[in-house]
Amino acid sequence: KVAAWKDDDGDWYETGLHIFFGAYPNVQNLFGELGIDDRLQWKEHSMIFAMPNKPGQFNRFDFPEVLPAPINGIWAILRNNEMLTWPEKVKFAIGLLPAMLDGQAYVEAQDGFTVKDWMRKQGIPDRVTNEVFIAMSKALNFINPDELSMQCILIALNRFLQEKHGSKMAFLDGNPPERLCMPIVEHIRSLGGEVRLNSRIQKIELNEDGTVKRFLLGNGNVIEGDAYVFATPVDVLKLLLPNNWREIPYFKKLEKLIGVPVINVHIWFDRKLKNAYDHLLFSRSSLLSVYADMSVTCKEYYNPNQSMLELVFAPAEEWISRSDSEIFDATMKELAKLFPDEISADQSKAKVLKYHIVKTPRSVYKTVPNCEPCRPLQKSPIEGFYLAGDYT
Repeated sequence: KVAAWKDDDGDWYETGLHIFFGAYPNVQNLFGELGIDDRLQWKEHSMIFAMPNKPGQFNRFDFPEVLPAPINGIWAILRNNEMLTWPEKVKFAIGLLPAMLDGQAYVEAQDGFTVKDWMRKQGIPDRVTNEVFIAMSKALNFINPDELSMQCILIALNRFLQEKHGSKMAFLDGNPPERLCMPIVEHIRSLGGEVRLNSRIQKIELNEDGTVKRFLLGNGNVIEGDAYVFATPVDVLKLLLPNNWREIPYFKKLEKLIGVPVINVHIWFDRKLKNAYDHLLFSRSSLLSVYADMSVTCKEYYNPNQSMLELVFAPAEEWISRSDSEIFDATMKELAKLFPDEISADQSKAKVLKYHIVKTPRSVYKTVPNCEPCRPLQKSPIEGFYLAGDYT
């Protein structure tokens, strides 16, 4: 979901705050294949958290470059004494031992537990969940630890602990359509392929044997192929599934998978905010997830005189139907806590020049407990029909 649009002033606003982790080998292979590796702006290997009890202050987990994994990650946790006490760190480490020792088999077996329930089962204090894992849950799936499957967290933690640069983050150096999507389009065209935009599929038409005959498009055109790869959110697939396929177990179990709502907020200020970093920041706010000053972190959006904050508003279920002005007002109240010296909700400090709000009512699939058995393989039982997407 890397859509972005240009407003009347020529500024970009996006569906989401996109971060590329070192633990994404396939994405890095794609960048390499396209020859655009240099478009990933890697940041220092740290995780930076706001401190709600100390407005305007931040706390860091720094991963030393000289140490291999998992020692660099353990070192980062042990060196941080502001967010977790030593007894909490010890209990957290003991709680994680089964995942580290038993690996993937253990991780998969935890799908039935929410993050909150798993932490309690392992004897890890609630403060660890509140201090670290509310922020992490919202960053990974836009929901809180009392809803998120622990398997999701353990998969991420395992990758971060196993790979030296697994948790290192990069920003794209500009807007996604031009800097990432267009190179893909050009690559396809260079090999004789064709990319048609604004060609929404209206219906999947079948042959008598239940295989795909063709795709009927909204403009009346048809697409026929040797193989069909359906790369959409799961909610779109479910709407377009032919009736003949709905009772096939492979498709029937998709019923449990639904997209999670999320809101992306962009605010342009009349000045440069000092309390910003060249990095992703975990807000630890009840309404906001992660945010970044894009005028610092992103080459194309760079501005030496003014800041543009891009923020993920999550969980968004209760807010997705509210007006943009309500969402903006709530965001400004939260920002006043993060930037107490520079931002006030009434704009008596930094003035807002403009803002854009992008709502995605159905984003990535909601990773609640017991979803893992419902996720399909990418090769479907229908000959020549394949699925792609975060839910597969």
